[in-house]
Formats: sequence, structure tokens, C-alpha cells
Amino acid sequence: MATAGVEEIRPPTLGAIFEPPPLFDGTTSAHNAQRVWITRNHKGLQDKIKLGPIDLMNKALVSFLEYNGKVLAAESIDLIKYVHANFEGPLLFPTDPIKKESGEELLKYVDFYKRCASFDYVENALGKFDDAPFFLGEFSLMDIAYVPLVERSQIVFSEVFKHDIPVGRPKLATWIKVFQNIL
Repeated sequence: MATAGVEEIRPPTLGAIFEPPPLFDGTTSAHNAQRVWITRNHKGLQDKIKLGPIDLMNKALVSFLEYNGKVLAAESIDLIKYVHANFEGPLLFPTDPIKKESGEELLKYVDFYKRCASFDYVENALGKFDDAPFFLGEFSLMDIAYVPLVERSQIVFSEVFKHDIPVGRPKLATWIKVFQNIL
């Protein structure tokens, strides 16, 4: 989903002890925000939003975006909405009212999913609209919201429980393959 011809360089991951990133240097940047990174790439904003380090091991760190001399610390989904509203690029929300309502339900479920990892729910949600492998039939904020959760769950289930979560879930398997090719 990144702009053609733009090479993606991921920010370094951080260890337990690190120097905090510089703030207020006049550069728009996102820190500790995998979802914002995906959003930035999808909207083709690689030249407008630089990435700060991401510490996937430290859950205490909050995602934040430095923009216009302010630091916005928020849940990454809220930062995605902010980037969507304040920068050009493809839409992340469907215009179809039925898909929009379905998307709002999916976003409510994200917190529950983090606690319960209900792959059957995800499989069924991916099957609601048959026009593409995405949750709402087209790439949207809902896909961005779930990618990190499914990606991390897949690693844990594979390594710890020796279980491949897409087995028996063809829509989830296709969705995962799509994201392996674009991330």
C-alpha cells in the first residue's frame, strides 16, 4: 500500500533503556505507533511524517504524534483518525452507511479482541462483505486496527501453542497473506 517507488525504512526498535526521541524539532513524526506507520504508508505520507523508534517490548509507552509543534499522545486508533483528518491521501473510512456502521462495531470489538483473541469473530467479520479480502470490502481503518493484534497473536499461538490460527479460517488466511505482502 506504500507509494510506488518509495523505499520504506522502518524505525529502530528500542531496548528497555533508551534515550527519549527529540521532540519539537519541527518535524512531523510518529513514535511507538505501528498503526500510524501503516496509515502513513497507505496514505503515501512517507515524506511528510517521519517515524520515531518503536518499543514493542514496553507496553507502558504510549503512541504519540508530533505535529505542528504539539505532541498528541493517544490510543493509536485515535492517532489514525487524526492523521486521516489532517493529511491528504486515500480515505480510511467507508462512505457506504452499512459498511460504516459495521466498521464502528469492529472498532468497539478491538479491545475485546486484545483480551480474548477470537479468531472466529475475525473470520466471520471478514466474510461480511464479499467484494475484497478486507473487513469492509476495501482497505480501511478497521484493517489497520486489527493488523498488529492478529500479527502478534499469530506469533504467540504458533510459537507457544503450536497452533496456526488461519487453519480452518480461509478468509483470515487470505487477509494475513495480503498484509504480509504490503507490510
